[in-house]
Amino acid sequence: MSASRPQPRPGVLSIEAYVPGKSSAPGVAKVFKLSSNETPLGPSPKAIAAYNAIGKHLEDYPDGAATALREAIGRTFGLDPARIICGAGSDDLLNLLARAYLADGDEAIHTTHGFLVYPIATLGTGAKPVVAPEKNYTADVDAILARVTPKTKMVWLANPNNPTGTYIPFDEVKRLHRALPPHVLFVLDAAYAEYVSRNDYESGIELVATSENVVMCRTFSKIHGLAALRLGWLYGPAQVVDALNRIRGPFNVNAPAIAAGIAAVEDTAFQDVAREHNTRWLAWLTEEIGKLGLEVTPSVANFILIHFKDAKTAAAANDFLMKRGLILRQVSSYHLPQALRMSVGTEEANRLAVKALADFLGQAK
Repeated sequence: MSASRPQPRPGVLSIEAYVPGKSSAPGVAKVFKLSSNETPLGPSPKAIAAYNAIGKHLEDYPDGAATALREAIGRTFGLDPARIICGAGSDDLLNLLARAYLADGDEAIHTTHGFLVYPIATLGTGAKPVVAPEKNYTADVDAILARVTPKTKMVWLANPNNPTGTYIPFDEVKRLHRALPPHVLFVLDAAYAEYVSRNDYESGIELVATSENVVMCRTFSKIHGLAALRLGWLYGPAQVVDALNRIRGPFNVNAPAIAAGIAAVEDTAFQDVAREHNTRWLAWLTEEIGKLGLEVTPSVANFILIHFKDAKTAAAANDFLMKRGLILRQVSSYHLPQALRMSVGTEEANRLAVKALADFLGQAK
């Protein structure tokens, strides 16, 4: 019997649509948005100038291959530009990977508190998301490997992970890769790599360079402050980049984003300032909120995960903070109803958030 109206492919209606962090608090004069992991310092002034300059030529199509941007990324990281592909945010690239390498009946593994785009991209292709449990809010290599089956075609790993802020050392990343079948595509999502200063961490460049089944995704939305432009990049084996180039939109990166991205990636001094600000205030927030008696998951990114005694208390804390213009991220969709995620903000926002949490908990600060 034929359907009475067009039907989406299997898996699409199983998707829970991605909901971004809130950006407004009704009735509050001044708002501090700490819900979307945006940098409090904004973009590099050089990136803003490059963006503005493109305004004189909006009638021109961008370079469909984003050649100058790929070359700038290649110079910065010592990579072959031919093995780099750019997209409208790393989300665009994650979806392209799923489209190119997953089909009906395949399986793709992600961890319990992994980025929500992974199951969304997986289900959209008709494949099945398989969840590997974490250990202490951290990816567990053995749990991931235990869920590999003949149907497994992809493993998604955010390192560092959002929304937990945790990471696994590079030795563990390599151990995971060694144990994967060669036909399984290992996707390393390193959106927060620029913030990590641990000696045992690597973003994945070395592994991609020496493997046929590993790709690394990066974004300009975090430390570079270009979230509004939607810009990301991927480094991968030549055959993977070739496959993605065949299915991506011919102009999937716009001209202002290309220009701003080049300026941003080359402004290493600005990145250093942003990194120093984050390192200082990430440690301060972790310590000060911990003093209030709240558990904070140790983070290496630009946000922290704050745990409350239960989901009801977390929701009440969120409402209390909202009334003071402090917007944090509720993370129930990440199976963390008892927690709130807070981005590192300006000094003013950080201090106000700690004071508000102290007031909420009934403590003098």
